[in-house]
Amino acid sequence: MKFEQVIGLEVHCELKTESKMFSSSPVTFGKEPNTMVNEVDMSMPGVLPVLNKRVVEYAIRVCHALHMEIDDVLCFDRKNYYYADLPKGFQITQNKRPIGRNGYLDIVIDNQMKRIRIERLHMEEDTAKQSHYDSYSLIDYNRSGIPLIEIVTKPDIRNGKEAAIYLEKLRQVFIYTDVSDAKMEEGSMRCDINVSIRPYGSQELGIRTEIKNLNSISHVQKAIEFETLRQENIILHGGTITQETRRFDENTQQTIKMRSKEDTIDYKYYTEPNILPICLDYQWIMDIKKHLPMLADEREQRYIQNHGLSQMDAHILAYHKDMSDFYDDVVQQCTEYKTVCHWLLGEGQAYLNKYNLSLRQTKLVASHLAEMISFIQEGIISSKQAKIIFECMMSEGKDPQTIIEEKGIKQISDIETLTCLINEILDDNQIFIDNYEHRKDKVLSFLMGQMMKKTKGQANPKIAHQILLKLLEDRVH
Repeated sequence: MKFEQVIGLEVHCELKTESKMFSSSPVTFGKEPNTMVNEVDMSMPGVLPVLNKRVVEYAIRVCHALHMEIDDVLCFDRKNYYYADLPKGFQITQNKRPIGRNGYLDIVIDNQMKRIRIERLHMEEDTAKQSHYDSYSLIDYNRSGIPLIEIVTKPDIRNGKEAAIYLEKLRQVFIYTDVSDAKMEEGSMRCDINVSIRPYGSQELGIRTEIKNLNSISHVQKAIEFETLRQENIILHGGTITQETRRFDENTQQTIKMRSKEDTIDYKYYTEPNILPICLDYQWIMDIKKHLPMLADEREQRYIQNHGLSQMDAHILAYHKDMSDFYDDVVQQCTEYKTVCHWLLGEGQAYLNKYNLSLRQTKLVASHLAEMISFIQEGIISSKQAKIIFECMMSEGKDPQTIIEEKGIKQISDIETLTCLINEILDDNQIFIDNYEHRKDKVLSFLMGQMMKKTKGQANPKIAHQILLKLLEDRVH
């Protein structure tokens, strides 16, 4: 019997607002535990939540990017079962009226477009971070109250590869809309997976299991693959799938049971009494859409159609937003689109990989790269010399002219100077001139090598080769 996977994803994304969702405490990562909190975060007597307007704006940005219907009445609910990791014991979220509904995200699987439907997007506050040890647990409330959006798909995903591609694409949306850094390793983007299987051709949904809190896209794919095999094995041996919550063990690469989930949990939702419904201005919602930056797919198509880049180069460039932003800055000053792309994806990416840096962590300046490329085009420097200059620009932030002067790098293109130097080399190598008619390629290669050695690599190879060829022909004949 062959089975079909039916998968839905729930993605939590922390928003990079300056302050928390309902308090003025700063949103940070990696600070000393329990230092980024105030009275509201700790639920002191007499304090009330005050909604952060920027949180709503960021949520609307993502709703627009995901083609969602946006509710113009903002309502919050209280999830009132006990939260040990929130001082007030409950969570403020959205239940009946999420801010976004009925969206979609298109992904490409094996050169085929597939639409993943998105059921809802809602806002809520994050919980504190718990650290569990053998005989005790510690809680860091710095994370408590950081604004989250949760995005829930329809059960449209059919395997781990599709899930991974969807998450990569969604992560791009978060980064391009500038609402989050979406660093899964830091917990600012987390994923829960709902997995079930059914015989091919069946329209009935199977019993699903939930896998909680994955913080790596590769782990999501591996968890789905393992869980599918686990469920298939149970059914093929006459067993029954039970509804339960599981976790993914990174060491064993397996999902492990955490608890049974026989019935839907009663979250005890009711309308949040301390935040009244808020009517959102339609023009404000549309203004957010109007100022939405160009997303990755749009940039990729622009690079292909307007700049003549290959589909692969355009895709890689658009995938990295900081690289794409930098490319756009450079081509405003230099229209050698393919050359700019070549330097960023070639030497640039190699440098970043070597030193484990992002482009923003280097000292490269857009105008400097544009100037360096113009020097290559004008024959002032060679491509080989440009590699030395490029690395200095990335590490030191200096402009190419300064680096050329400091390192004595300059391409010799003057015809009279090159002619004089080549004649000196020919005078010292008569034996090679005598063998020119019989071994042209080897003689040319040797004499060009002598030329580059004499000029310390600064001779313009194209012009030098033309002059050498002419002078050889003159001497032989």
